[in-house]
Amino acid sequence: MAMKGLRHVIVGLALAGTTVGLAQSPQQINSKDLLNGLANPARWLTHSGDYAGTRHSPLTQITPENVGKLVPAWSFETGLGFGRQAKFEATPIAIDGILYVTGLNNNAWAIDGRTGTPIWHYERPLPPALRVCCGMANRGFAVHGGRLFMATLDAHVMALDLKTGKPVWDVPLIDYRLGYSATAAPLVVKDKLIVGMAGGEFATRGFLDAYSLTDGKRLWRFNTVPAPGEPGGDTWPAGHFERGGGATWITGSYDPELNLVYWGVGNPNPDFYGGNRKGDNLYTASVVALDPDTGKLRWHFQYTPHDEHDWDSNQIQVLADLTIGGRPRKTLITANRNGFFYVLDRTNGAFIQARPYVTTTWATEVDAKGRPIELPNQRPTPAGVRTCPDLAGGSSYTSPSFDAGRRLFFVSARETCQVFMSYPPPENYQLGAMVMGGGSRNRGGTGVLRALDPVTLQKKWEVPYGSPSYSGVLSTATGLVFAGDDGGTLMGVHADTGRVLWRHDLPGMFWGAPSTVMVNGRQLVLMAAGQTLTAFALK
Repeated sequence: MAMKGLRHVIVGLALAGTTVGLAQSPQQINSKDLLNGLANPARWLTHSGDYAGTRHSPLTQITPENVGKLVPAWSFETGLGFGRQAKFEATPIAIDGILYVTGLNNNAWAIDGRTGTPIWHYERPLPPALRVCCGMANRGFAVHGGRLFMATLDAHVMALDLKTGKPVWDVPLIDYRLGYSATAAPLVVKDKLIVGMAGGEFATRGFLDAYSLTDGKRLWRFNTVPAPGEPGGDTWPAGHFERGGGATWITGSYDPELNLVYWGVGNPNPDFYGGNRKGDNLYTASVVALDPDTGKLRWHFQYTPHDEHDWDSNQIQVLADLTIGGRPRKTLITANRNGFFYVLDRTNGAFIQARPYVTTTWATEVDAKGRPIELPNQRPTPAGVRTCPDLAGGSSYTSPSFDAGRRLFFVSARETCQVFMSYPPPENYQLGAMVMGGGSRNRGGTGVLRALDPVTLQKKWEVPYGSPSYSGVLSTATGLVFAGDDGGTLMGVHADTGRVLWRHDLPGMFWGAPSTVMVNGRQLVLMAAGQTLTAFALK
């Protein structure tokens, strides 16, 4: 198919090299490469850069002292979408000078990382009856061997040839006509491709799948809404499990030592109204820890029992080794959509500590097991109740970053409130129907880049954005943090102090997260805004 107005612009820097030479010999990626994370400076191989979900780079060419010399090297425009619909959310996979990135409407490209020139383009046609709740975005590839792996809006999973972009295999996750789709970047763990799905605003049953890298054969499925008689099935009323929601639309993390995959689970269905789904509604609004070999549940932790505010727990689950109370702990840390910052024991899911990191009016503390102690009169009603945070939460799907050396967690935090309303959905609605059970009004607030200490749970510093932002965050070993405000301004911030050292305006809003990689001896900082991917380097 045609490339729909695709163009690229070279700005500022002349980067040497030929596209042909890069395209002829893409390097195959093995499981050891994935385990090494960001050790190879020329590679970014998973959505978050490493299995631990830290989005923290060891690169040192760009420093607080020279970041002011950062200028655009090139920009790549997809030509897809305009305004708030131009949701370029993917983080590029980077392999030895070539970038592989997905975009709106099942599009994908290989790009010369030195010039921004496209090498190949792929587009999978969309069916006419497609239904998605929240935009036509895709959040990126996984990679292994000579193949790239992508989940599609029409609920397929497929492998593309790394060199040519041609399909190798293509299999359905599930029938898209029942309200299912897929937007998350898959995760390769050993010999399996782990893939999430979207569709929690429809009457669907969430799941997480594993597929063979070789031929796309499905190897296991974990259902996020248990059936009657299964563990957790008693937290739902009879007859609801097939339409309980619980989508898995953000990429998980993996601990190879414990052999556990950690994946966030979304809201129960219907949103806002819980009268027809009484109970805690496991495993929605939770993190689940699965054995990647079998798909069996090892443990779970539910952040928001019986969620009625659309507070998905589809956040990046960051793995960190911390000393808490004088004791070394293997922890999982996350800034949840419900407004609380959590620290869990990732070996068994035991609660360690939590505290609000944004203004919360529905609960301000949790009990000894981590269950929120809810304040009265904060559940949605037909007339509406004003609650903080809003439905997008203290942080939505936006990627945080964690600098283990500085013991700082960086997140685009949203200081927001809104009026939540609820009403019973239609009786006897069909599977696959969009079922909201309410709505919202009077949303508003501000945003900040916030640095948090996961041991003390204290805020160290913050940088005001103005409006709430969906920008993810990148940190680097030199003490830089990159993130963007809601107006399209990318910032370089000192990790120790929060002082803004550099700013650059980009053409559109941020829906994804920055990344960084070495290409031809230069450290590039990559950031998508609107429909454009821009690479920055030192002049």
